[in-house]
Amino acid sequence: MKGRVDSQFGEISISPDVIAVYAGSVAVGSFGIVGMAAYNVKDGIFQLLRRESIRRGINVKIEDNKISLVLHCIVSYGASIPAIADNLVEGLKYKMEQFTGMEVSHIDILVEGIRVID
Repeated sequence: MKGRVDSQFGEISISPDVIAVYAGSVAVGSFGIVGMAAYNVKDGIFQLLRRESIRRGINVKIEDNKISLVLHCIVSYGASIPAIADNLVEGLKYKMEQFTGMEVSHIDILVEGIRVID
């Protein structure tokens, strides 16, 4: 389902794919987030996604014009996971609401792995 925003010129529809790409870009720019992850059925493990396929690590659900996000993240080794998650939720909620004009009802962060940053 697409998100809808009314403006003075008419109705604006926002695709869940656009929301996922934007959310992924915001997440990767947040402190402690190395990247997004996707489940590899063949190997049975989560793998780090490249920038061009970042939306695969995010599930977007739009109901009653409210956005729900589930992010599958890989975090940096040694950082506090609760601090990373709190920072990501606050920043992502604010930026998503500014970007889309829709309310963010909830954000789930699933930490799928850790990586050592050089």
